[in-house]
Amino acid sequence: MMKKLSFYTCLFLSWTLLLVSCSKDSNGPGTVLPDPDPQPTGLKFPAKEMRAGWIATVWELDWPGVRGEAAQKAKYIQQLDRLKELKFNAVFFQVKGMGDAFYDSPYEPWSAAISGTRGVDPGYDVMKFLIDETHARGMEFHAWMNPYRISTRGGAGDAYPALHSSVKPEWVLDFPTIRIYNPALPEVRQRLNDIVKDFITKFNVDGIHFDDYFYPSGQAYKDEEDYKKYGAGYATIADFRRGNVDKAIEGVFKTVSETKPDMVFSVSPAPNKNDNYNNLYADIAKWTSSGWVDILIPQLYQEIGNSNNPFEVNLSTWVQFRGKAKVVVGHGYYKFGSAGNGAAFQSVDELEKQFNLVRKNDKVFGSAIYSVRDVLANRIGITDKLKTLYAKDVLMPFFGREVAAKPTTPTNVKINGTELSWTLNGSNVRAAVYYFATKESVGELLSLTSANKLQISKSGFYCVTSVNVDNAESKESELVKK
Repeated sequence: MMKKLSFYTCLFLSWTLLLVSCSKDSNGPGTVLPDPDPQPTGLKFPAKEMRAGWIATVWELDWPGVRGEAAQKAKYIQQLDRLKELKFNAVFFQVKGMGDAFYDSPYEPWSAAISGTRGVDPGYDVMKFLIDETHARGMEFHAWMNPYRISTRGGAGDAYPALHSSVKPEWVLDFPTIRIYNPALPEVRQRLNDIVKDFITKFNVDGIHFDDYFYPSGQAYKDEEDYKKYGAGYATIADFRRGNVDKAIEGVFKTVSETKPDMVFSVSPAPNKNDNYNNLYADIAKWTSSGWVDILIPQLYQEIGNSNNPFEVNLSTWVQFRGKAKVVVGHGYYKFGSAGNGAAFQSVDELEKQFNLVRKNDKVFGSAIYSVRDVLANRIGITDKLKTLYAKDVLMPFFGREVAAKPTTPTNVKINGTELSWTLNGSNVRAAVYYFATKESVGELLSLTSANKLQISKSGFYCVTSVNVDNAESKESELVKK
């Protein structure tokens, strides 16, 4: 009897181990591929985070809001300097919000936000200035585009702005207050890919970013003829609409990854997964499981415990359906201290609670703040709270594809008096310098630098890693003690 029990116990344990091993993330659909950064052994390194701010240009919400090159440049520099002071490491800048452009485009007119008049060249290279200033502060610049919206109006009695000469009227759908490109047309999808390719070929940005405006919610679509013409293989017209957006997202991802594989593609869906699917015809879970999105940034703009869209429930849902994407959480920062948004947003404690939930979830890789003007406004001291939440510098996580050579561990790490020095091996890498009060304490990132030395003062332990342009990090060097 004891021999039989031992045999079946071993058999049970073997099957259990097999099932456990098979259930772990692999390379299959719906899983996250491992970060290429080697895992540190023994030492406790600070977590990496994306810390992004959205800069909206529609209706000049965040920028520019002023006329003239000098005033516009001064305002952007003021915004960037404040973000840098608060230890942000990325901006999502809206370069195409209303079928327009913040650069000289063959497809869309100059934005009215620059000169005051749609289609008028402002007389300076806006994008080069924006990107250069952002990169000069060690921050990433992601170009935020709206794929379909062309323009808006106050009501059906008002005229829409004239279409760009390259746009055929039959590509456009007009509704009472919004004009969009027709998502059903292959010509529209090709145009979107052409716009993206033109932009990323001209400008050294770190990513392309789409917001949540796909099929505009609440509109009456008369697309039965489109369904008859293009809808073969779709059981319903709703499936057809979702399929149209699927093709657009897949196409843009391929354009980005094939043209500039070092760039990433991110999407920022509405907070509720079902609303995206049923009302915006955006099948986000299909995009992430198919690997068409590198970073998923859901707009979790409701408070914890909200009766319709609770922050914590939507966070859990998007983590579950993240697929091959990495999740970064969008926070409704604009609500803090603003009337009519409920009691939770009249307290800075709500932001801290949201950050605590985000940071406790190891499938979430940072936060994005909407929007930058509210960071500067600091209503109810919310930015003072953010400063404590971003008290220490962090590295940007790895997103997207490995393109650059793997970074190698710095050598010749030594301390001479108050100077820590090292040798970086390889090209186009930076040194990440860490400090540990003790070998058991959580480390602190002191600097991310292209230099080979740093002045230090605190007693304790130091090590250095190298970080390449993909944000992949080498194994740490030997510890040196001061």
